[in-house]
Amino acid sequence: MPAKDIYHNVVKAGLIKDGWTITNDPLVLQYGAKDFFVDLGAEKLLAAEKSGKKIAVEIKSFLSNSPMNDLEKAVGQYIVYRDILEETESNRPLYLAVNHKAFKDVFSEPIGQLILKKNQLKLLIFNSQTQEITQWIS
Repeated sequence: MPAKDIYHNVVKAGLIKDGWTITNDPLVLQYGAKDFFVDLGAEKLLAAEKSGKKIAVEIKSFLSNSPMNDLEKAVGQYIVYRDILEETESNRPLYLAVNHKAFKDVFSEPIGQLILKKNQLKLLIFNSQTQEITQWIS
């Protein structure tokens, strides 16, 4: 099983504060003979529905010396997980969780905007100090 991201517990706490129930830590995806580990699976009960809304969350810190290398790795992993989820749990969208700094430094820049648009990434932006989810981008 892969190591947890440095912000794993921060995002987990933020989701709980936002009314989500953590259902999987990690969420194991199986496709063929391969296993993949998405950081978190969560569910939120909605008043109008008996079953809740489910999401999967992959957390990325963007702390290396190369933000573009971090972006390449994060987007590649996101696409693999998203494609598997579309085949196995089409009702569970995948979100890439990044902190404010990564959003500002990478995803607010032209290259980040292009990647978001072309790859239809869903982002969950969190504040690591307050352990809160501050923005959802679908």
